[in-house]
Amino acid sequence: MPDSLATVTKIQMDIEDCLRSVGEVFRAFRDQDSTCISYGVLSSDRRWFVKHSNHPRGLASLERVYNLNMNVRHAALPRLSNRFETANGVALVYDWVPSENLYASSRYSAARLRVDLTIPRVRFWSSPVDDIVQSLNTIFDVQLKLADRGYVAVDLYDGCFIYDFDASRTYVFDLDEYRTGPFILDANRLPGSRRFMAPEEWNKGAIIDQVTNVFTLGRTAAEFLGRGATSVDAWMGMDRMRLVTPKATSENRSVRHQSVREFVEDWKSVD
Repeated sequence: MPDSLATVTKIQMDIEDCLRSVGEVFRAFRDQDSTCISYGVLSSDRRWFVKHSNHPRGLASLERVYNLNMNVRHAALPRLSNRFETANGVALVYDWVPSENLYASSRYSAARLRVDLTIPRVRFWSSPVDDIVQSLNTIFDVQLKLADRGYVAVDLYDGCFIYDFDASRTYVFDLDEYRTGPFILDANRLPGSRRFMAPEEWNKGAIIDQVTNVFTLGRTAAEFLGRGATSVDAWMGMDRMRLVTPKATSENRSVRHQSVREFVEDWKSVD
């Protein structure tokens, strides 16, 4: 039985039995495409986020994000506190971040996504525009730092963004699919949300690089400030910001900003 989630290195027991032996499991996130299961755990008066897998695909994802977290630090990336082996897998332990997920889930009707303030995304859309722009700036800053370290975003979508409404603070997490790049797509498609994916992410043999990520960042701006659209009527931010997004989200790669840095500089020039 481990003494602390922050110091344990290996256990020979089931992950859930382990977590219950050191504290209270107050949340469980089981329905995940990644084959990982995550838990919120209260132990020694601290809250932790623990992500575990015993599946080959999930283990590969955890190894990727472990290396990313060891190589890149940012205030908007929840802090990785520990990694330990279990009887049949691996677990990563993060500091718990008090926040709400901004995923606009398809389980919500279009009508609810317009008015239901119990949905975190709708509440976020109701925030002051300056707060939404600052949230985008944080997301873009994280992606710029990752790009500068040689990482290419994969499966970046609104489910990766969590927001602390009390502090008006944004965090980025669940970056398990990020790769070093550029790389050649060797499958028929990459994992991800259709609302955020560039056309090349659906084409086997395509180059996946920062130009691909520019498309996703442009879609993020449209989702946050235009509820998915870039029309004048839908846009909540400055019009000059709106005009940055069509370039970023062009289906023609040569039209887009050619790096994350170029996109961020263009965006900030109108901030």
